[in-house]
Amino acid sequence: MRSNTKINKDGTETIGNLWQPGPDGLLLEVDDLQVEFRIREGVAKAINGVSFDLYEGQTLAVLGESGSGKSVTAQAIMGILDSPPGYITGGQVRYCGTDVLKLPEAQRRKVRGPEISMVFQDALSALNPVFPVGWQIAEMFRKHRGMNKSDAMKRAVELMERVQIPGANQRVKAYPHQFSGGMRQRIMIAMAIALDPAVLIADEPTTALDVTVQAQIMRLLADLQDERRMGLILITHDLGVVADVADRIAVMYAGKIVEQADVFDLYAAPAHPYTKGLLESIPRLDQKGQQLAAIGGLPPNLTAIPPGCPFHPRCRYAQDVCRAGSPPELRDVGLQRRAACHFAEDVLAEGVSR
Repeated sequence: MRSNTKINKDGTETIGNLWQPGPDGLLLEVDDLQVEFRIREGVAKAINGVSFDLYEGQTLAVLGESGSGKSVTAQAIMGILDSPPGYITGGQVRYCGTDVLKLPEAQRRKVRGPEISMVFQDALSALNPVFPVGWQIAEMFRKHRGMNKSDAMKRAVELMERVQIPGANQRVKAYPHQFSGGMRQRIMIAMAIALDPAVLIADEPTTALDVTVQAQIMRLLADLQDERRMGLILITHDLGVVADVADRIAVMYAGKIVEQADVFDLYAAPAHPYTKGLLESIPRLDQKGQQLAAIGGLPPNLTAIPPGCPFHPRCRYAQDVCRAGSPPELRDVGLQRRAACHFAEDVLAEGVSR
């Protein structure tokens, strides 16, 4: 059960709107989401019919190259798209059965933060440089829970300790520039989990961090998820980061999901040529001295996406059917896996035979 709880001045609690997941633990349903950016060069179709579900305690990794639409999807779910130039032109985002895209902004703010929260990619830019980090964390409790300054600051210290920031009592008054990149990311996580959200979106949470700190941040997110039964959406372009933490993976290309699968199935045998290319580009210990494979060409211009499958100019499997008409739909190609490719079964069989 999710709730918006306000702490009154006399110490009593007022329970606001209640949010109840589905009987199977379904938290979030994104259905045929479409987003476009109206810019001087034309209309960029950033998101073209994205659909996925998220359940309690589940980690969904959203993978793809830069520009594939991962972060825009997250911003649309959160309701923080810059508009103009960004506009949601279709689809639904249902949280606990309610389409949050149709909620008035005042009600949307009761979902954004308390129910669905986000860890942003660049912690230094996301944090306000003129306020101490403790003040910024405590602001969540003052605004959303009605706490006084003293109690809110105590909660800020507790959260900083929970995300393993040494000397939290002293550092609560420090400013963002006085922390390392890894510590700033921990502060962002503390702010994101402050109101005990049911859904946490982590947008490239390990960008620009060394591999040791990356592992620490991912371990922290996993521990917090286990404690709180959060649904976690992990956005990244690094397949190595998600291998040990994701339950399911959605691969995006040119604003569409081109493959969805269980993490073990996808790594064992991809069903889409784009996913196959991404996996082949990962360095492997058993291939020393060999040239690293790369996907040729560039992602399409979103103001002029080619007809047919948007990946066909870069695809070694492409045939005439891939170059004309509408792009292939996401379809079942196995148990709990889907791919948007005319030749998905051939790609999948090739991976299984190896």
